[in-house]
Amino acid sequence: MTPFAKAIVTWYDAYGRKNLPWQQNKTAYSVWLSEIMLQQTQVATVIPYYQRFLERFPSVVDLANAEQDEVLHLWTGLGYYARARNLHKAAKIVAAEYQGEFPTDIEQLNALPGIGRSTAAAILSSVYKQPHAILDGNVKRTLARCFAVEGWPGQKKVENQLWQYAEQHTPARDTDKYNQAMMDMGAMVCTRSKPKCTLCPVEQLCLATKQGNPLDYPGKKPKKDKPVKETWFVMLHYQGEIWLEQRPQTGIWGGLFCFPQNETADIQTQLDRLQITTMDIKRREQLIAFRHTFSHYHLDITPILLDLSKQPDVIMEGSKGLWYNLSQPEEVGLAAPVKQLLESLPFELQ
Repeated sequence: MTPFAKAIVTWYDAYGRKNLPWQQNKTAYSVWLSEIMLQQTQVATVIPYYQRFLERFPSVVDLANAEQDEVLHLWTGLGYYARARNLHKAAKIVAAEYQGEFPTDIEQLNALPGIGRSTAAAILSSVYKQPHAILDGNVKRTLARCFAVEGWPGQKKVENQLWQYAEQHTPARDTDKYNQAMMDMGAMVCTRSKPKCTLCPVEQLCLATKQGNPLDYPGKKPKKDKPVKETWFVMLHYQGEIWLEQRPQTGIWGGLFCFPQNETADIQTQLDRLQITTMDIKRREQLIAFRHTFSHYHLDITPILLDLSKQPDVIMEGSKGLWYNLSQPEEVGLAAPVKQLLESLPFELQ
């Protein structure tokens, strides 16, 4: 065990997190579920989602047998919905091809949808104590600072350097403790903006501390202005129900239910498609526009609320739609801005 690894494991024994829900009665299923949820999401946000998921789907076979709509419904609000779709796909493969048992070979585990090299290593080291290195965002930051690795970790060359350090220092024994400690270090000590260097077990080894510039590591992503796109939500309301359509499986909000969307303020094409005439509209109101930000662009959304005098007979071709009951809502996955608008709708209709 390297001096770096020894210091990290010793620190973990004294101060690391040991009471998180997924650290109790570990199974490959529960640890996999937590690892997927924790991608780009903080622990405090994940815990209630994790608990609801395990309560509803106690095993990977239960998850595999569920409808995608229910999976997305339980995921609503957690964001990055491709994770939920891949979670469901992976569960189906584990149930069908591995008899409901996760493979313990890292290559086979890595090949499942939504599971990369680091996630596969985290599961196998945590549950089976296999000696595999991990490299999530927290680990990247700690290693980049300690070994003064320059550049943005999103670049392959920089990431490969970090993998080398990760492999070099991951011990053959106590790998489960070491990997959890490295995640805890990044979350609790070697934090993004205010690292607690005086509490760090590897402060004496840290090159960034010696240089006096820990915040320079890891290198920042080259800044680019995010483009701005626009969309108009067509909100059709009739007697306490609102029309929603399921998005295609790929692209933004894949598989989630959303209002019909229009790329311009002229929503006539949507009304024609849904066979709604001017006579059918009791009230038309443009609600307050707002911005929803994705990782690659901003989306400016203008909701247009149409209160209808009769319910149109909508025929969907190749996709799914439903009249969503505001007082007894269906359990389907909703895009975040859709959920937000649905919750505010009773006030708009008064």
